[in-house]
Amino acid sequence: MKLVAASLGHRVVVWSLSGIQNDYWRVHSSLSLSEDQQVSALDCISGLLAVGTRSSLSVYTLILENDLPTWSLKWSSTVPTLSRVRFSPSLMYISTTSLRDNEVRVYLTTTGRQTQRIPHPRPVTDLIWRNSPTSSRDDPILYTITTDATLRIFMPVLDAPQYLQLHTALDGFSSLPVSVTPQQWHSSVFWLDHEVMSATLKSVLTNPQTAQEDARHRRIREIAEEGWDIFLRVLGDGSVVIQAVANIDRRPPTLLKQFTLLQTAPRLLPGPPGHLYVVPNPEKGKLTLLTSPPLASYELSVLSFFDAQADGLKRVASGSEHTHTNAPGGEDSRAEVVRYVRTPNGEGVGAIRADGCGEVWTFDWSKTGALVRTGKWTAEEAGHVDHFVVIDAGRYFATYVSSTGILTLHTSPSASLHIPGLTLLFVLSAPHSMPVRTLVGVTSTHTILLISATLSDPSPSLTLLSEVSLPLPSPPKLILPVDPMAWVEQNGSGSTQAAQDHDVLLSVSEEGELAFWVPENGLAPQAASANGKSRASNGVCGQDEVWKCTGKVRTGRKGLSMARCSSAKKSALVVPTLEGEELTIWDSKESEFSLGLEYRQTLSASDPINDLDWTTTPDNQSILAVGFAHRIELLCQQRATYFDETPGWGICWKIDIGSMIPHPISDSIWLARGTLLVGAGHLMFMYGQKAQRVHQETEPDTLFEHVARLNGPLDDYHPQMILQCLLWEKTELVKDVIVNLARNIESGRNMHDWENLPIDQYLQKNEAARGAHTTHRPKYSSLFDIPESKEDADDTSFSSHMVQRLLDRLQEKPIPHLTPREHSSLLVLIQTALEIEEQRRALDANGLRYLISMRSFYILNRRASEPNTPSSGTNGVNGTNGNGMIPSTRLERRERLRYRDMIWAYHSESQDLLLSTSVSACGGKMCWPDARALGVFTWMRPGDAMRAHMEVVARNEYMAGDNRDPTACSLFYFALGKVKLVHGLWRQAAWHKEQQVMIKFLNNNFNEQRWRTAAQKNAFALLSKRRFEYAAAFFLLGGSLKDAVNVCLRNIKDWQLAVALARVVEGDDGPILQDILNNTVLPLAFKNGNRWLASWAFWLLRRRDLAVRILVTPLEDIASVADATITEIGDPHYDDPSLALLFSQLKSKTLQTAQGTSEISGRTEFNFVLQIARVFCRMGCHALALDLVRTWSFQRPSTVVRDSRSMFRPPSPISTRFALEPALRRQSSILIDIDISTAPPTRRASPSRSPTRGMSPVRSSAKEELKEEGDLVARKAGIGSLIKSAKQDVKVPEFDMSAFF
Repeated sequence: MKLVAASLGHRVVVWSLSGIQNDYWRVHSSLSLSEDQQVSALDCISGLLAVGTRSSLSVYTLILENDLPTWSLKWSSTVPTLSRVRFSPSLMYISTTSLRDNEVRVYLTTTGRQTQRIPHPRPVTDLIWRNSPTSSRDDPILYTITTDATLRIFMPVLDAPQYLQLHTALDGFSSLPVSVTPQQWHSSVFWLDHEVMSATLKSVLTNPQTAQEDARHRRIREIAEEGWDIFLRVLGDGSVVIQAVANIDRRPPTLLKQFTLLQTAPRLLPGPPGHLYVVPNPEKGKLTLLTSPPLASYELSVLSFFDAQADGLKRVASGSEHTHTNAPGGEDSRAEVVRYVRTPNGEGVGAIRADGCGEVWTFDWSKTGALVRTGKWTAEEAGHVDHFVVIDAGRYFATYVSSTGILTLHTSPSASLHIPGLTLLFVLSAPHSMPVRTLVGVTSTHTILLISATLSDPSPSLTLLSEVSLPLPSPPKLILPVDPMAWVEQNGSGSTQAAQDHDVLLSVSEEGELAFWVPENGLAPQAASANGKSRASNGVCGQDEVWKCTGKVRTGRKGLSMARCSSAKKSALVVPTLEGEELTIWDSKESEFSLGLEYRQTLSASDPINDLDWTTTPDNQSILAVGFAHRIELLCQQRATYFDETPGWGICWKIDIGSMIPHPISDSIWLARGTLLVGAGHLMFMYGQKAQRVHQETEPDTLFEHVARLNGPLDDYHPQMILQCLLWEKTELVKDVIVNLARNIESGRNMHDWENLPIDQYLQKNEAARGAHTTHRPKYSSLFDIPESKEDADDTSFSSHMVQRLLDRLQEKPIPHLTPREHSSLLVLIQTALEIEEQRRALDANGLRYLISMRSFYILNRRASEPNTPSSGTNGVNGTNGNGMIPSTRLERRERLRYRDMIWAYHSESQDLLLSTSVSACGGKMCWPDARALGVFTWMRPGDAMRAHMEVVARNEYMAGDNRDPTACSLFYFALGKVKLVHGLWRQAAWHKEQQVMIKFLNNNFNEQRWRTAAQKNAFALLSKRRFEYAAAFFLLGGSLKDAVNVCLRNIKDWQLAVALARVVEGDDGPILQDILNNTVLPLAFKNGNRWLASWAFWLLRRRDLAVRILVTPLEDIASVADATITEIGDPHYDDPSLALLFSQLKSKTLQTAQGTSEISGRTEFNFVLQIARVFCRMGCHALALDLVRTWSFQRPSTVVRDSRSMFRPPSPISTRFALEPALRRQSSILIDIDISTAPPTRRASPSRSPTRGMSPVRSSAKEELKEEGDLVARKAGIGSLIKSAKQDVKVPEFDMSAFF
């Protein structure tokens, strides 16, 4: 374990290296001494800690106490005030130096007894124990360095192996020629670690690229083979002298020899450093040298350096010395950074400091990747600047001083303009080639100022173009700029249409309403420059500029403290609440299907949010930086998944500087290309991405790549894309995707070079794709043609052989960047696609959807049960891995399938096959928890099959336990009326204490009222004992289904069990089932916003018009016409693309659903389809979103006039079908499931919109309402004609045999 110890006062803190990649230091343990014991010296090695104070030397050992690392005192001894303490490599000795004398003292580590005192002529500045595990000697060897830069070597002799004696000394004069000047006498000497040097020298000799033998290699080989100790001396003129001492590892030690290997030219180093450390370098044949002070790092190439070449030692980096701006020759300010401002494209940035000074930089991304200062101002020159803007990548800037009201453009010469008090100032984007920029200012009275800034060299100027207010009914709380990062090119030149085509301002009202604004006449800078001179004489160039509102969002958030808006019109709001600070993110695309709220989190008030800032990725995704006191969290959109409810946004990266510096973060700002600039105190930190990357599978993702993986478009082979294609019956496309994936894997290319399918294949219908898929297959041209072999076909087409080979390859080497769960899902979906191909006629589309969902359900639960899931580990610090990336959250086990997946099985025509598959998934023994998890008794049709399966469940419940307990199955057997069977089971339960009582009781005839009453009394007694399931069984035995159902609902909290009992006992038309649906299921569905569950309940209630309407219509409208009592309505969940799939199936399935469809306006259906397309994009299935909006049919069921010839055709004696319009003829019939003469309307007569729930917006104008009402009238006329044609009696003619002749 690597430990680092540090002390401050009387406290000692130890850090340990941790993290997945061992790149993070965290606090390991701590030690607190008495307050009068100030720590003056420390050393820590191998679980031993030596602490020197002003009066003592103590040794502590590391132990585990209650699983916590603790330092236990081993011994303590009184010593003079220590300045240094060092453990020997063998841990047998401790050497110390004191501030009071020039002696080196040696102590035994075990007891603390002093063994030797070594006097020196001058104070000792450093102690070094020689550590050489490869050496043949294990004697202690000590190097000491005194203030005159003399290094002394102490070693024991043969007759006194524990006593150190001086053997040689290296002083400054022994290594210098006689001709040196007195200025060179001042020097520093350092020992180059023997182990590090040996490893580097061996790497040079073993490197095949430099293996040729020459004079340079012979010298390196001599140093390595002889085992010389190398010493580096830095002289006063910056030259370096390399000395060597030979034969330290040999005996007798009197054979020590010292000599000079090399002396370099002056000024190789700035001068003698105070400290020098040698560390390994990743490159072969190189070392890294660190000096302090001055702080610098150097790269030493062994071959070149020992050959006295100029490039042998190169400086890699150095620390700058900071001084105050006003100090003589000062360059960098020590005042705290207050605020950053950048250019629209992030290529330039400026900072204003606490003392009123400021600086401007350009972001030199292409060359150095650093900030290059282009300008500055001082408080004496510009006054106390309150606002400023940076123009053209930092080439120009403008400052505003509130005390004087002067806006100054810092050009040559400068220009100024007097304007009223500003609260906001920013610049709009424009190409660098244009000489005019437009500045936007907001005054304290919320007036919008447009200012033209001319940057041309002859006569720079500032001109006020417009001074107007936003057309708002009341003064806004905030006016903010809309971030323009996504609208300008990253190379520094913006689009001239940026201001006209995109929103410029965001206003926030006191009620929390967001409004987006653009200038109605545009903001073309060239127009301003052309007209500026002609109207400058009036002081204001124009007063006719009008701002136009492009959209509003009602958030309902009052009292907000902070807001920011991104280029994609994503708005982040911070509102103080009683629980803390609420951070919300809103989308501008608000409709009846989306409130706009995408993310909500309440943060602790003890760590408030200090800053918000947006940036945009190359594929137009938004990233929000949320700044706290000592950390910054980066939030990005999370891709929605089909099976999990993931939040719309999540933390994707964390930057924590709390462990680096004590200063709090004052501001942070995004620069171009995902670079984040952070200011804390007077320090600036810049976090960025590499300029060019070579795609390697092992290389970690950059920020933009990580965000794209979390929310970008998916590859064809991603399991979510394959899943959605299967759900939407694109099986031929899935087969092509699998074949293409196999082809890419077999090619051996890097996955970044894999090819996806053309977008055109996603836009084909499954039948067309099947035709295209089969056209390349060989056809027989003659009777005796021989088809190609199976093996050859398997290589290029979808087959079991190809699929099995692909599965083997994927199991052997999973696709990078897929999580373990996604990898498992991919394997299952590939196998499922093969089963679909093999059993295409046995399973319908809805059955397939249920089957896929069921398999994914078991994959999820299996993955969630495995330890260390997901595989992305954390280091325990802030939930991040080594590079700051936030790993995926841990999978959670689900108790049941979603109701959506159960409904697919309910509408399937392959329920027998689904039931057998479900039983197989349960291991062949389905108990009630399995049946509830899969919703079996919600989707099975009533009848003998349901009763038979309940008997199977009852038998499995009885057989599940080792004791064969009859109480476990009594409820199900009593529901089936099999009392005698339960009586027989009790006869076999000799171990049960209730056997005799139950045998006697069940021997009675429960068709008699008195025994039914007795059973019900026993049920109430069991309720008092909280044996709820057994009580429900006795209620069934007593003939009280209603009481048994109430126990299931109120006590067991299992409405599925109640529905199963009701459907088995009385069927789907019984009053008790209807009561369950109306009073339990529907209120639950509306409370949770579960449209699937409500649609299923309405279908069972024979209100199929509402079953289809609830998929699209707002829940409030359905609640007003439903027979159920709805008291609470939850959030509307329109984030499921399968809603559109079910709606397309049901809207013309029966006459009732057709009537319900006619109650949905065309505009509502249009917005619904757009919402589902957005959901597809959120899921990464952009191709499917495009296919949805291209192929969706808005046709409604209506009759068409038959041609005259059909009037003479004899009607079919067995058909009650009527003609549909051509768009619906693909459906062979429509079921008449409505009493046409008494059918009530399902929509209110008034077209007025019902009050919306919560914050739901009302955005329809009178014109839109009129259009919607006209659309409804037309659709009602269509459904009226449909019902009218259905009401016509079908007259069946008598059978006439002559008609056949």
